[in-house]
Amino acid sequence: MSQIRTRIAPSPTGDPHVGTAYIALFNQCFAHKHGGKFILRIEDTDQQRSSAKSELDILSSLQWLGLQWDEGPGCEGEFGPYRQSERTLIYAQQIKTLLATGAAFHCFCTAERLDSLRQQQMQDKQTLGYDGHCLQLTAADVKSKLASGAEHVIRMRIPTEGKCEFNDLLRGNVTINWSQVDMQVLIKSDGRPTYHFANVVDDHLMEISHVIRGEEWINSTPKHILLYQYFGWQAPIFCHMPLLRNPDKSKLSKRKNPTSIRYYQAMGYLPQALLNYLGMMGWTMPNAQEKFTQDEMKENFDISRVSLGGPIFDIEKLDWLNGKYIREDISDEQFIIQYADWAFNKERMLKIVPLIKQRVERFTDVADIAAFFVSGIPELQQAHYAHKQLTAEIMAKVLQFSLWQLEQLPEWTRDDIEQCLQSLAGKLNLKIRDFLFPVFVAITGKPVSTSVIEAITILGIDITRARLRAGIDVLGGISNKQLKVLEREYRDLA
Repeated sequence: MSQIRTRIAPSPTGDPHVGTAYIALFNQCFAHKHGGKFILRIEDTDQQRSSAKSELDILSSLQWLGLQWDEGPGCEGEFGPYRQSERTLIYAQQIKTLLATGAAFHCFCTAERLDSLRQQQMQDKQTLGYDGHCLQLTAADVKSKLASGAEHVIRMRIPTEGKCEFNDLLRGNVTINWSQVDMQVLIKSDGRPTYHFANVVDDHLMEISHVIRGEEWINSTPKHILLYQYFGWQAPIFCHMPLLRNPDKSKLSKRKNPTSIRYYQAMGYLPQALLNYLGMMGWTMPNAQEKFTQDEMKENFDISRVSLGGPIFDIEKLDWLNGKYIREDISDEQFIIQYADWAFNKERMLKIVPLIKQRVERFTDVADIAAFFVSGIPELQQAHYAHKQLTAEIMAKVLQFSLWQLEQLPEWTRDDIEQCLQSLAGKLNLKIRDFLFPVFVAITGKPVSTSVIEAITILGIDITRARLRAGIDVLGGISNKQLKVLEREYRDLA
């Protein structure tokens, strides 16, 4: 391959994750450092969970950060289309090649059989995975079942012995036994490809030279390499980046840290500061400077400088860096303009004013009434949650259940939020006034304020999630043991 081509391939199934931006940044820097191209591809093979809104959020968040792609949605190139949902005919054609050579096979096993197999493997403490049952079917058996319309998937054949060895750009030689690799489903029962199959086909056809992705994909690499071999294609160079970590060294997750790019945008972080901080995750400038621009990172980029130790995503360090950008890079006039655009843009104020106007007698009242709309996480103590009927434990449960319930909403509308919380209050046998009390405090910092339903609607899921989680911590937190109990209770309620 004459040109360096890298890609990022997010799934539009949730919030735009900072981990996606982190991997995108390193892909972009590597490609541009070597005069190559950075491609964005939407991996929307999961049609049930994928949504146009999630895709838009991902695209707009990456653009807000300054991570513009050279090819992809809105920037078409010769290798499109760049959404997997628009490439189904390509996958249907490619799977025929694997079926014809025996590299893939039809599997007619029912969900019941697969569940039973899994339970038995767990009981016998065996490696979980498909046992090759349908490999025993004759060509006549397969033809008959297909003719009868029997539901099936298409799996890839995996060697039963030996090992897969490959070279990782950061980690050197990696060896994984084939006995640890499952016979991956390539085409689902609805005819759509799985991520693994579409990923390999698209990377080849889009001439991706280097696959730079998170280390959670290391164990999937053997099946990807095998697919390249089955097709007779040259595999790209693989590079597995270390995962972002919480301060306690656990994998970065929204349960412990805000992970949505939109959260940092809503909290008033500067995009250049957040991008700079992501660039510091496991990589350093040659001169060790901590504040650097995107162009400076590209100019000095050397992927061999990436450290394999899990980089810690520390909010306090990000705050420090963001403060440096505000003080050193923004004039007083720019500060006024950018702050006003963030806090008081017309679209946002048209939502807030109808809520506060009826409570305002002087303009001096506005700051006290509406401050929570333009602030971060309220600084509260457990005393703020004092309630005659509700204990701290019950209020923590209300906040946790509210968080889970709100995260399930397909649309973020006032009516959906109100119905969601009213329904939950009923299931918990709580009066709506009592139920909403801890929600009021967590969201607005006060037991009484403007409509909390309206406030949640305006603030959005990212800030709402962060404030509810902070409220839970103020109320004493929820241990892992308690969390499991609450998860069972929540499932029963649902």
